[in-house]
Amino acid sequence: MDGRYTVSEPKPVGDPTKLIANLRAAAGESGIVFAGFDFPIGVPEHYARHASITKFRDILPELGKGVWEDFYAVCDEPEEISRYRPFYPNRSEKGRLQQHLLNGHQTAKMASLLRRCERGGKGQTQACCLFWTLGAKAVGKAAITGWRDMLVPALKGGSIRLWPFDGRLESLLKPGHTVIAETYPAECYDWFSGTPLASKTDVGSRKRFGSNLLAWARDCDIKVEPHLEGAIRDGFPDGKDDAFDAVVGLFGMLQIALGQRTTGEPDEETIRNVEGWILGRHP
Repeated sequence: MDGRYTVSEPKPVGDPTKLIANLRAAAGESGIVFAGFDFPIGVPEHYARHASITKFRDILPELGKGVWEDFYAVCDEPEEISRYRPFYPNRSEKGRLQQHLLNGHQTAKMASLLRRCERGGKGQTQACCLFWTLGAKAVGKAAITGWRDMLVPALKGGSIRLWPFDGRLESLLKPGHTVIAETYPAECYDWFSGTPLASKTDVGSRKRFGSNLLAWARDCDIKVEPHLEGAIRDGFPDGKDDAFDAVVGLFGMLQIALGQRTTGEPDEETIRNVEGWILGRHP
C-alpha cells in the first residue's frame, strides 16, 4: 500500500500443482504474480528441430499425452532415448554415459543439446544438459517436475504468461496476469557483490554475502521482514543453501522489476519461440 516492495522468508511450496493457483489467490483478482523458477523453461534448438517443435509454448500442454505420452518417463536404457522420450538415465548405474544421450539425439557434441543461454562463456558457467538426469548439476528431473506439476496445470488458466515466449516482460506485467520466468540464482551473485561468493554451502560465506543483500535492500527502500532479515544476517543456518538461493533469486527479480537490470534475452525468433532465456543473463 505504501508503494514499497516487501520481502519475506521462504516457505515450502506444498502441493506443486496448486502453487500458481495459491499465488494467484494471494495476489487478488487485479494483482500481478511474477514467479521465477530455477529449472529450464524451453528446449534446445537441435532437439526442437528433430522433434518438429516450432513453439515451446504450444507443445508444453501436450507433453504427457498422445504421441508424447512417455515424454516424462526417464529412459532406463540407451535404446529407449527418442524425441518422444528424451530424458536419460533413470538411475545411476555403471555404464550410463552422456555419449548415449548424444547418440539418442543424433548429435556428436553436447553443445547441440544446450540452449544458447546455457552454453556459458565470457565469465558465465556452462549449464548441464536439460535431458541429462545424473549429478549435482543435473536439471532433468527438476524440469520434469516443474513442467508436469506446475507449468502445465497453471497454463489451464487464461491469465498465465510465459516469458519470453509470450512477449517482452514489460508487456506481460499487467493487472490480473501471472507471469512465469526462468531464473538462475547463481547468475545473480555478481549483481550484488564485487567479490565472488566463496561457497554457497558455507554459512560464513552466505553470511558475508547477505550483508550485500541487506545493503542493497536499504538503498532501494525495500522492506525486509524481521525473520528474513535475521536469517540473512545469520547466513541461513537452518535453511541451508536452498533458502539462500531462493532469496538471492528473489532479490535478482526485484532488481529487474526496479529497472536496474535488463531481462537480457536476444531479440531472436529461436529464443522467443523455442529455447527461452534465463532472466537477466546477458548474451
